[in-house]
Amino acid sequence: MRVMLKFQIDCDADAAWRALHSPAVLAELYSPLIVLRPMTPIPTQLEHGGDTAVEMLMMGAVGIGKQLIHTTDREVVHDGVRVRILRDSGIPLTGPLASLDVWDHQMAVSAVPGRPDRTLWRDRLTVRGATAPALWPTLWASWQLRQARITKLAPTWAFDPEASASPAD
Repeated sequence: MRVMLKFQIDCDADAAWRALHSPAVLAELYSPLIVLRPMTPIPTQLEHGGDTAVEMLMMGAVGIGKQLIHTTDREVVHDGVRVRILRDSGIPLTGPLASLDVWDHQMAVSAVPGRPDRTLWRDRLTVRGATAPALWPTLWASWQLRQARITKLAPTWAFDPEASASPAD
């Protein structure tokens, strides 16, 4: 079963790509409904081939499961456009999602043609297992909220370093 999203956001593709690798941004996407608490030290940026374990808490208080996030990056060119893809092929370790046999979450970002200040975001979650049909409606609803959070937060992802100011004489 799949949940798929495709939408545009107000930031450039480089900013979106940095955000995809940020554990802080990941936590923001689900808060305040779900709080992600690190189970192991979390790097400042998720790296290709890296593993990160988090505990998920509903409203920051009720444990709803633990998740291993395993990230891999790849890049393709589609119709002349650079597409960067982050794949989380980790696995739910405990909680209701642990009943799934397959968890494959891929997020792709690319510049909107003719609009370098905007990004096309594609998000695809594939799940399989005996409980997938029962969990799918909740996952679908979660992904709709996720899209709303991504859209809201994207303008804050731009990073323009301050120019060095020389002291006035």
